[in-house]
Amino acid sequence: MDPYILSILSVCVALVAVLYSCVGHGGASGYIAVMMIFGILPGVIKPTALVLNILVSSIAAVQFYRAGYFRWRLFWPFACTSVPFAYAGGYFILPIEVYKLAVGVTLLFSAMRLLVRSPLQKDEINHPSIPVSLLVGAVIGLTSGLIGVGGGIFLSPLLILMGWAGIKETAAVSAFFVLVNSASGLFGHVNAAQNVPPMALMIAGAAVFGGLAGSYLGSRRLPLLVIQRALSIVLVVAGYKMMII
Repeated sequence: MDPYILSILSVCVALVAVLYSCVGHGGASGYIAVMMIFGILPGVIKPTALVLNILVSSIAAVQFYRAGYFRWRLFWPFACTSVPFAYAGGYFILPIEVYKLAVGVTLLFSAMRLLVRSPLQKDEINHPSIPVSLLVGAVIGLTSGLIGVGGGIFLSPLLILMGWAGIKETAAVSAFFVLVNSASGLFGHVNAAQNVPPMALMIAGAAVFGGLAGSYLGSRRLPLLVIQRALSIVLVVAGYKMMII
């Protein structure tokens, strides 16, 4: 790749990582959109996005955990079923144009709901039952593996809109959720395709830089309402990408 084009791509990746990591996401849907715009081959995009997702979500997970927002009781039932289903989704490569349209509409609807909803207070939060969490985790895991994302864009709005977690607790749980699902999805892809594209290493540094900056701001500096608005923007970007790119 031309060094000039690579530098512009790296800047875009870093900006995506800042925006997504401040809400506990890895940024896969944003990386996918950027790489499509730059004409990267489809076979390279999915595994590259998953590698970047692992790097950025691991940074976000550490930052939000150190800030005291991670809740194991909320996390483990979702992850228990999402991980094997993300592996299954990562193994298969399917034509999913109609499915992507439906996902895009769902994300845009969630973004609109979040824009008009105030951040939850502690007395408004009720954790879901374990059977519900297990079912939701399986659905999100399979979906995430199929399209090459970590699942944070699905889990985060659900946690907030259903009243299952506050803003920063959602970001913390989402970061760990994205990490384990991305790792599982990448493992499934590597078993199927037997490779990790060099492109992932070429832009990894930019993703790490953006992840460090964004996760620090999200976990320690940004107020709840700003983080919720940032999450809405992330969902709009992801939904737009799913629908038309």
